[in-house]
Amino acid sequence: MIYLLWENNIVGQTIRSVRKAKGMSQEVLSGFAGIARTHLTMIECGTKQANFSTICKIAEAFDMRPSELVRKMEEAEEKWDK
Repeated sequence: MIYLLWENNIVGQTIRSVRKAKGMSQEVLSGFAGIARTHLTMIECGTKQANFSTICKIAEAFDMRPSELVRKMEEAEEKWDK
């Protein structure tokens, strides 16, 4: 498995931010992504690491390319480092 090398908090906060901006609940997003809501909750809280496959599923559920979601994580990381 390939893991992204960001802090779990950055990944989770980015996913939560995009989800809320799109007006989606965790239940809706997890359904569209095909993952358990509890899994999504743990990712958003930073207690579980998301692998690349999960990131791709979430990006697809957001109707965006994985690279777009990864770019948002990179932007969040840049802010985190400041």
